[in-house]
Amino acid sequence: MTESGLKIIQSREVFSFSLDAVLLSRFASIPKYGRIADLCAGNGVIPLLLSDKTQARIDAVEIQPRLADMARRSVTLNGLSGQITIIEQDLRIYPKLAGNGVYDAVTVNPPYMPVTAGDQNENEHYAIARHEIHCTLEDVAEACARLVRPGGKVAMVHRPSRLLDIVETMRKWRLEPKRMQFVHPHANAEANMILIEAMRDGKPDIKLLPPIMVYENGVQIV
Repeated sequence: MTESGLKIIQSREVFSFSLDAVLLSRFASIPKYGRIADLCAGNGVIPLLLSDKTQARIDAVEIQPRLADMARRSVTLNGLSGQITIIEQDLRIYPKLAGNGVYDAVTVNPPYMPVTAGDQNENEHYAIARHEIHCTLEDVAEACARLVRPGGKVAMVHRPSRLLDIVETMRKWRLEPKRMQFVHPHANAEANMILIEAMRDGKPDIKLLPPIMVYENGVQIV
């Protein structure tokens, strides 16, 4: 159960949600009404957390059947079936089904590592969640750009080591980075996460927000 009282179904056998999903749900600029898409939805934690912030309809897209089923059950458990729809689909295909520019905002917590980077975990669910097996950064940016309306927002959490790739790829698909925030384990540590929000067809002008420190004196503060 989350701080907001939401009940979220998880399993240690598959990739469970972590702080990156929670921080993304807090960071994203979400409209009060309209339509929102969450890509790489996993067990549905981001749509569930967003439901506290908005009355918009939320479509959550997840390619893994087991995770999509967990997300669906969590949505039902929390009585949110009228607001959140879980869609078991490949994000590379989904824009063709949903249509272009149909969402006011898109959130995404994509796989962080290229398939060639490091050893893939033997657990298939973990490997798909961590490595770009079913979608690359390019695929994610293209899907976001096609789904969001002009002027709409796309919010992503990723690794700082991929920052230049993220900005370059977003701009290729007419997603202009507008807000950025680094997340550090503590004040003396390098950033290990980055939150970045872009606007479809926006003008170049970015705000670098104050960094987030997860721990202070050994105590988690976020």
